[in-house]
Amino acid sequence: MPQIRNVAIIAHVDHGKTTLVDALLRQSRTHLSKDQAGPELIMDSNELERERGITIFSKNASVVWEGVKINIIDTPGHADFGGEVERVLSMADGCLLLVDAKEGPMPQTRFVLRRALEIGLKVVVVINKIDMPGVRVHDVHHRTLDLFLELGAEDHAADFPVVYASAREGKAGHEPELEAMEGVAPVFEAILKHIPPPPTDTAAPLQMRVTSIAGDSFKGRIGTGRVYRGVLRAGATVAHINREGKVELCKVTSLMTYVGLGRVEVDEVAAGDIAAVAGIPEITIGETLADPEHPEALPLLEIEQPTVKMTFCVNDSPFAGREGTYSTSRLVRERLFRELETDVALRVEDAPDGTWTVSGRGEFHLAILIERMRREGFEFQVSRPQVITKSEGGRTLVPWERLSVEVPEPYYGNVMQEMLKRHGEVIKMHSANGTVALEFSVPTRGLFGYRGEFLTATRGLGIMNTIFDGYRPDTEEWREREQGSLVAFESGVTALYGLVHVQDRGTLFYGPGVEVYKGEVVGQNSRGEDISLNVCKEKKQTNMRSKGDGVMDHFDTPRTMSLEAALEYIGNDELVEVTPAAIRIRKKILDENLARRAAKLGF
Repeated sequence: MPQIRNVAIIAHVDHGKTTLVDALLRQSRTHLSKDQAGPELIMDSNELERERGITIFSKNASVVWEGVKINIIDTPGHADFGGEVERVLSMADGCLLLVDAKEGPMPQTRFVLRRALEIGLKVVVVINKIDMPGVRVHDVHHRTLDLFLELGAEDHAADFPVVYASAREGKAGHEPELEAMEGVAPVFEAILKHIPPPPTDTAAPLQMRVTSIAGDSFKGRIGTGRVYRGVLRAGATVAHINREGKVELCKVTSLMTYVGLGRVEVDEVAAGDIAAVAGIPEITIGETLADPEHPEALPLLEIEQPTVKMTFCVNDSPFAGREGTYSTSRLVRERLFRELETDVALRVEDAPDGTWTVSGRGEFHLAILIERMRREGFEFQVSRPQVITKSEGGRTLVPWERLSVEVPEPYYGNVMQEMLKRHGEVIKMHSANGTVALEFSVPTRGLFGYRGEFLTATRGLGIMNTIFDGYRPDTEEWREREQGSLVAFESGVTALYGLVHVQDRGTLFYGPGVEVYKGEVVGQNSRGEDISLNVCKEKKQTNMRSKGDGVMDHFDTPRTMSLEAALEYIGNDELVEVTPAAIRIRKKILDENLARRAAKLGF
């Protein structure tokens, strides 16, 4: 029976996790297909991942080094995808913790490391990017040790092995000297030496827990997970134990394991290895496959509960059905509920008015779902994000976040002032080399709409990261958005003449030649109230000429509203219209008079 190591690679966003996985795959001479062997990052196979430079969906791969099969599990680097992180760590026996040699451990590092230490995983620290300018290797080493101690790590866990690496160069070593490094063999050696092999009790009754679901055109639903006990064989009858404890007998029609980045058919998978199973049509994440004669269920995975929700509804704007392939309520609902099969941190509920309440771990979590649906051809509308509250002892509790900020010294006062306005509490503050590092505890609602303001206030030089910090009361009153919207007065195509004459009212979202409809938000007012204006107004033609003819007024560059920016911007009386071709902001009630009447009646 071959030796096995199950290793999760965890790190903060953009600390080089996926780049290191690529180096491990290439230098182990793992067979890659023509598409996989290109210059792009191998593990970032999703289009959104390539664009944003982060890992969103965990993936599996395996390499063989000195006769030992190493299952590599790439994990998400963003706290909003905690559901993915929980499942990945349940399959691993140890992990590589990547830390940037300049930035050191960051909030998402803290999030995943806490989970790894809680379940007793052996951690190998890889201090990456030592080839970058301004690195602080020894300082980062000490800060990582402080993080372990702060998270309550036991003595043996805090005495972690360290490997220094430049994943981009494909080099690693036991000392931070790039010139002395030749390849990533020291990373493999640390895995084999320090990460224990999984238990391989092949004589015990079968137990396997499914941690991810995929679809296949020919094989149907494929469940992937780790075999904890026994041996799983192709064509065998197994007991499928669902979340309610109900047992159903099913036949394994196809059994696969990972070789390189692909799945290959095998006859059996023994305890300790990772398998992919087809033939169980109703299987979902967290459920157990067991021996039919001894159907014992493994514990269900505990996932962090959602903290943010928003309403999804069918697109009913004047442009409905023009730009999307799938726009009916049936298709949108099917797509939302299909997402539940693979995302255990998501919740979808039917509302009495025909809409759907979708809850997730954060704004970013929900924004990724919206963006994926948009690219698949769906069109729909979403409301402003709202926090999910809890009642305890007669008090209303709201979610809070731990906010970590690094800004140049001249800008920290602005951040401090803004956080105090948003009910934030200062936890830590220290300054070094002209950079101020701040930590706040702030209500989740206080961060809505702040990311864009933060980048503007710090001239794009600030770094902010958040992590869930529990539920606590928040008794202060919240003020609504201080600035109003500029709303299109009539439908038509925006004209330069009309835009130039209204741009002094605030910040416009569109330039000339864009089709808009009555009730669409075309800009942000510089004052607190909404203003209706005519951005489609054209200059009247006459037979008279004057000295000023032909001289054009300056038109300011409009502000482009991305999906995240639109979700941060909208108020309670507005919606974001999402289609494959455009992101638009609109009033819920397009007619201004009807909206005013509804507001008086309290609707």
